[in-house]
Amino acid sequence: QVQLVESGGGLVQAGGSLRLSCAASGHPFSRYVMGWFRQAPGKEREFVAAISWTGGLTNYADSVKGRFTISRDNAKNTVYLQMNSLKPEDTAVYYCAADAAVIARTRAYEYDYWGQGTQVTVSS
Repeated sequence: QVQLVESGGGLVQAGGSLRLSCAASGHPFSRYVMGWFRQAPGKEREFVAAISWTGGLTNYADSVKGRFTISRDNAKNTVYLQMNSLKPEDTAVYYCAADAAVIARTRAYEYDYWGQGTQVTVSS
């Protein structure tokens, strides 16, 4: 079992930045691919970014490439999502997830464990 707790969400103006954190406990963190997903009201949960065990491989949704950066610190059992140049369309609940795989996958159903989510609101 892996427990995930997100933090760092909030209200920010368009063009601003936020850094989300996801603290993990339970099964060895370093053996999981970690991902970030988001869900806006009335929309399906969508992939944002994922990172491999060692952090050497990352994968991003086209909508966030060049603006968001995923990283992890295995010593702290934490994964981060640095979000820059935020847009109103980035408004959503952001979830971190853990996947017992070896590649950074993009589909929500492939992930095994989920956090409770943190709200990000970007005002125009």
